[in-house]
Amino acid sequence: MARFTKDTKLKVIVDDPEASAILQEWFPMDLHGSMVKMAYGMTLEKCFSFPQVKITEDEKQQIYEQLEALG
Repeated sequence: MARFTKDTKLKVIVDDPEASAILQEWFPMDLHGSMVKMAYGMTLEKCFSFPQVKITEDEKQQIYEQLEALG
């Protein structure tokens, strides 16, 4: 079973150095900033659903695959 999926809470991903590094590649921002912290309780899929994120379905899939590859 994958350690990280689209249903993993953002906080769990941010707290893991390897997973956090993947998000940093795609979203070069402070993942510990107040705006991002408001989303810590949301799943990654929910976070990606906001229009402000501006992510394509293909990009989401690539991120999910990278996270899944972590084990």
